Amino acid sequence: MPIPDTLPVPYPPDADYSRQSFEVPGTRKPGQTGHYRNSAFPFLTLSSPDTFVNLVEFFDSGKRRVPGNAPLLGRRPLLSANPLTYASHYEWISWETADIRRQYIGSGLHHLFASGVVGGGPMRSLGIYSGNCPEWQLVDLAAQAYEFVSVPLYDTLGKDTVEYILNHTESTLIAVAPQHVTTILKLSSKLPLIKAIVVMSELPQESRKIYEAWGAQVGIKIYDLSQVEEIGKANLKKPVYPPSDAIASICYTSGTTGNPKGVVMTHGMMANAVHAQAFGHNNDDIPVSICFLPLAHCYGRVAELTVLARGGSLGYWTGDPLRLLEDIQILKPNIFPAVPRILNRIYQAGMSAAQLPGIKGALFRRALDVKLQRLATTGQTTHPLWDRLVFKKIAAVLGGNVKMIPSGSAPMSAAAINFLKVATGAEIVEGYGSTENVATASKVWWSDKDSAGRVGAPQANTEFKLVDVPSMSYFATDKPYPRGEICVRGDHCFKEYYKDPENTKSTVDADGWQHSGDVGEVDECGRFRIIDRVKNIMKLAQGEYVALERVESLYSACPIVAQLYVHGDSLQSYLVGLVFPDPIQLAALAGRVWGVDVAPTDAATLDKAAADPKVRDEVLKALDKQARSAGLNGFETLKRIHLSNDLCTIDNNCLTPTLKMKRKEVYGKFKAELDSLYALGEPTKSRPTKL
Repeated sequence: MPIPDTLPVPYPPDADYSRQSFEVPGTRKPGQTGHYRNSAFPFLTLSSPDTFVNLVEFFDSGKRRVPGNAPLLGRRPLLSANPLTYASHYEWISWETADIRRQYIGSGLHHLFASGVVGGGPMRSLGIYSGNCPEWQLVDLAAQAYEFVSVPLYDTLGKDTVEYILNHTESTLIAVAPQHVTTILKLSSKLPLIKAIVVMSELPQESRKIYEAWGAQVGIKIYDLSQVEEIGKANLKKPVYPPSDAIASICYTSGTTGNPKGVVMTHGMMANAVHAQAFGHNNDDIPVSICFLPLAHCYGRVAELTVLARGGSLGYWTGDPLRLLEDIQILKPNIFPAVPRILNRIYQAGMSAAQLPGIKGALFRRALDVKLQRLATTGQTTHPLWDRLVFKKIAAVLGGNVKMIPSGSAPMSAAAINFLKVATGAEIVEGYGSTENVATASKVWWSDKDSAGRVGAPQANTEFKLVDVPSMSYFATDKPYPRGEICVRGDHCFKEYYKDPENTKSTVDADGWQHSGDVGEVDECGRFRIIDRVKNIMKLAQGEYVALERVESLYSACPIVAQLYVHGDSLQSYLVGLVFPDPIQLAALAGRVWGVDVAPTDAATLDKAAADPKVRDEVLKALDKQARSAGLNGFETLKRIHLSNDLCTIDNNCLTPTLKMKRKEVYGKFKAELDSLYALGEPTKSRPTKL
């Protein structure tokens, strides 16, 4: 089968940055804009010339570009479990070895289904329940090449959600990390269809005997990955190239309420999305990427497939957030796919340097001012003097080689994006998408000097339109910029939630438009900006509508904030909030208030600080400053706050696996504190208004 040779695709030399998307003539209708498409590239569909139509072609594309011994999948070897110690280098699985192993794994799985050990459901589904590791990618590559339907499960999912997803997809086989074998065996009475577990690493002999005996009692066979590979080696089959409409995966959204929804992703959908992601890259270096974004989330998955399609290397982190920067500094990637939660930490640490007294602080502020001015006027992110004197250390934190930082899943402030551009010298490519469109909808253009705060133009495969939201006074006819709910369409957009016609009908219409729930506007250059949220809005007592998640995201650029929860009551005229402070920032602030040194590791003193009204007032002042900087309206600002060092986590059920707040659970946990803020009565002190 011919392999497209079209990766990456740079912007054309005459790309018009003042017209990044255009309205297709004749597509306007009452109550909506016309259909916007990317102006730099022809519209990419599954029928376009030289396009990818299934996922297997991406592996072939990458393999053809590099020698067989080139590195593909890497990890830091574990040297000791106690104390936990990793090597200061990466060990690699080559492209040639990965190719052989995916065929052995795929052939082994095929034999298990063909011989009746597993199977019997409506499709050949395969659960993958593990954190990021080379074996995760090998199992998925095998699933792609032998037409299995992968069902990824977040490593951090609770047993109820695991049970729901496996039963919902009628899965009979699941590949797991070693620590999840007992989870599945304990759930066996609630998972009547599971017939086999494949452990994605070699089991110690004693553990194997215990698991096999336990599995025999509950009717579940236990294999490790090497056994599956041996079965496949003895029953080898050639990879297949599935048709574009074959289901490749069912990816479950980590909803903040109710059961997760399973997005049915075909080979064509995913291939079209990954191909589109390769458009608009003005750097053709062989990519090396750090892999820590969860592979159960399609953003992380698409990011890895994009690197793989170009013959790149995927270096997996150790799984320990405290070692992430160490992993990066050892790997020295040139691509760092990230999320605002991580990037805001780097921004906040950098801005703390700007507050230093004396010559160090003055030098940093001067360097930052010069580089921000250079960015604004020329779009350049580097400077021969200031990079060497000041910013080299920040770049070194990310290994020193990063050229591109894709960011998605949540908005970032313009100030944070511009700081990261000049501090790292990397191209910050902010994008927009969702599980329903395989994390591919829009992204900012390379070297667009004033793109910060926007999500850019539609990607090469995506159409946008804005639809009126009368209840929120957003209209396609608004001046100077059209506004409305963002709807997207393309060959990468989903057609259905699995076994869920009701939610499908409420999300995708008869013409194939996916209704995002996000309110956007399009500027004079054809770039889109997210300005509000149709869902998760509430009305205050005086009639003002507030998009709580938007307010939270704008406040999150404040250095004191590690996490923030904004709460409103329709019987009240103002907002209150929970602030979970960054311990380093809280220690410094409390030290200034009390006139003593406070250690950020002193938990008892930090709890004392959180309860101190003087400290709380200083935190609120910092939030007020951020509110003014972000341009929040007066009714959108926090009037009272409660400080807590009890962070929201996946373990306490206050965060989803993608680290989004579970609003109902957070409110339930802190109901007494939030209610007490309203019990104090109407605030009399004025708060900041929009500039």
